[in-house]
Amino acid sequence: MALLVLLFEYPTLFGGERSALATLDVVRSAGFEILAIAPAEGELADALRKHNVTVLPLAHRDKSGRTVSLGDRRSDLERLLRDVRPSLLHANSLAMGRLSGPVAAMLKVPSIAHLRDIVRLRQAAVNDLNDHQRLVAVSRATRDFHVGQGLAAEKTTAIHNGVDLEEFRPRAATGYLHYELNLPAGAPIVVAIGQIGLRKGLDTWLAAAERIAAANDRAHFVVVGARHSVKDESRELEDRLRWASENGAIAGRLHLLGTRTDVPAILNEVTVLLHAARQEPLGRVLLEAAASGVAIVATDVGGTREIFPSESRAAQLVPVDDAGAMASAVLALLGDDQNRIMLANTARSRAEQDFDIRQAAPKIVEVYRQVLDEATAR
Repeated sequence: MALLVLLFEYPTLFGGERSALATLDVVRSAGFEILAIAPAEGELADALRKHNVTVLPLAHRDKSGRTVSLGDRRSDLERLLRDVRPSLLHANSLAMGRLSGPVAAMLKVPSIAHLRDIVRLRQAAVNDLNDHQRLVAVSRATRDFHVGQGLAAEKTTAIHNGVDLEEFRPRAATGYLHYELNLPAGAPIVVAIGQIGLRKGLDTWLAAAERIAAANDRAHFVVVGARHSVKDESRELEDRLRWASENGAIAGRLHLLGTRTDVPAILNEVTVLLHAARQEPLGRVLLEAAASGVAIVATDVGGTREIFPSESRAAQLVPVDDAGAMASAVLALLGDDQNRIMLANTARSRAEQDFDIRQAAPKIVEVYRQVLDEATAR
């Protein structure tokens, strides 16, 4: 049995971590033993242990919260890999791909890095990533961006993430979210799900919400997610959201729920998902909302059009940073039940067609096998 080591950076459960977790059952059934190198405590470690995955700790920050140097983290990773002697290493993010590339190459451990971000890279980072045998991008847009800045085209492939279509599926609303938030029965809910930060466009989302509220006095607005960034701009955005929930045009109609574990159920209670991201390699929340049969308005960035091509008519795509276009699209859906239901049903069909985890996970397994076969042939 081949030993696969998954390498993670953060202790939290964001889209990249959830996408990796979703593949575990298929990877195991393909004959792999799975071990994780990750922060020892947190949501991710808890989830890995629930999946019966042993976690070996690798600290990316010291006790004072400062980032451990790249050299020291590479030394710690080298020690761990020498101890466990994996058949294959899968770095689950671009940052972990950069960290592990030179280490895996030195130890001659076959390795893969997952590209889940669209960000500018320095040449040193490009070189580190190119040390891997394979680079897996979450969308063609992500692949093309990184190949354009120097990643080896022959090593880099695009594999879309998938979702569990049973966990995320259309269900009749129970009204529990309305009850929890003390909303009038039947009040439409416009939701944003994701980290509180400028990358997710929540400043524009807030501006759109205020326009929607002015035209529809029944609509309520929900943000599911927390701020993890310590940047001043992220703190200021969180403060703006909190102020708006208590003051001004949408006071009492904006509800900040923080981190939730019941996202599949929440998606069955909302009317429209408004996703205002400024960049999105392949938004997991878009896949989850589509699978749940939710009407979606999203910015036309990154890999989003790969989820919702124009001919699919499965979502309303709008320009980035355009609060007016976002508000108009949402208001049109709130005022047209038939069109909104059609859009939601078509979104579910898109998820079934191309984003079932049972289709996506075997593609990752195939890459694993290719890398192992190439290593054996050398």
